Amino acid sequence: MTSASLGHNRQLAEKAHDIRKTALQMGKVQGQGYIAQALDVADILAVSYFHAMNHRPEDPEWEGRDRFYLSIGHYAIALYAVLIEAGVIPREELETYGGDDSRLPMSGMATYTPGMEITGGSLGQGLPIAIGACLGLKRKKSSSFVYNLLSDGELGEGSTWEAALSAAHWKLDNLIAIVDVNNQQADGPPANVLSCEPLLDKWKAFGWFSQRVNGNDLDALVKAFDAARAHTGPEPRVIICDTLMGKGVPFLETRDKNHFIRVDADEWDTAIAVLDAEFAS
Repeated sequence: MTSASLGHNRQLAEKAHDIRKTALQMGKVQGQGYIAQALDVADILAVSYFHAMNHRPEDPEWEGRDRFYLSIGHYAIALYAVLIEAGVIPREELETYGGDDSRLPMSGMATYTPGMEITGGSLGQGLPIAIGACLGLKRKKSSSFVYNLLSDGELGEGSTWEAALSAAHWKLDNLIAIVDVNNQQADGPPANVLSCEPLLDKWKAFGWFSQRVNGNDLDALVKAFDAARAHTGPEPRVIICDTLMGKGVPFLETRDKNHFIRVDADEWDTAIAVLDAEFAS
């Protein structure tokens, strides 16, 4: 790896740390939330927004932008954090998270939030919407990509697999799906609810250019995102990312049930201190 690559990855590591810290600061405002998911996808978001995507923070509706579709609306705190770090949302709005008249509701709402491309609600809707966007961009002769972040729990929705078939049928090579495999959903591990493994084989069988990586390894993510974008075949692309819920804060990583977390008031500052210490070590 060149010194330039090392420097770039160090910058991405700092961005991922800042995303985690900003998410924790927002979580502190409400004292609860989907914070473990925000910690687990911070590396994915850092690579998406600060390495892979073409976008203009000062003009979030720029026509030539790559789109980032958050299919999992309850991960909104994670996307808000990266939008704050990217300069799309002013940092002072962090203190309004989840409040009345806030532009940062607890579930993603495109009508409220700059940079939030779609409204998240029932799972399984993001990939179908992304397909419509990709078809529209192709008709416009646009070179933009659509990135769609979805979860392993969301793969239990039939609409997701119908969309996956459609994307391959229409040869949507401008679509990059990202699957967060954190092995946790509201009712427990997906393996106990509705197993979707073997994921890599299934996406390949559906006609996608498919990769599986450690979603908390920045070097692996950069290589996978670059390969997805550079792939010359007509297939849609998917990056399956194995992640750790609560990543960066050990006492949150080890909680048995961390789909929705209520953290004691003093633990938020402790979590931020631990995160800073882990990053500095």
